[in-house]
Amino acid sequence: MKKATLVLALAASLWAGSASAMTVQEFLTSANRIPRNPTALLRSDTRRLMNEVKQAFTAVRGEQDAARTAGRRPATCMPDKVSLSADALLARFNAIPQARRNISVTQAVQEWMAAEHPCPV
Repeated sequence: MKKATLVLALAASLWAGSASAMTVQEFLTSANRIPRNPTALLRSDTRRLMNEVKQAFTAVRGEQDAARTAGRRPATCMPDKVSLSADALLARFNAIPQARRNISVTQAVQEWMAAEHPCPV
């Protein structure tokens, strides 16, 4: 009973979050307006982008955990801690072809983590 409730709550939160999900293009447009200096962390748009990335990683980890709980092979096998720099994130998002930049930040993170941390077969 608890597993079903957890899976439904996770699905509902992912669905609700995807309704207002930021696209990679929107992310990059906002990120390009932020100066690269120590005061950048004080800006509200920087915190908004950081929160977007945090939510994306949380969603991908939630999907990974839900798949394992359901006995399915997850799309990603991320380690407990994934460290990345702003430069690495921006480089990865900028590498996405312009025609595909309408995907959500969460989808981009999911594809990235699936490529970086695939599950063994």
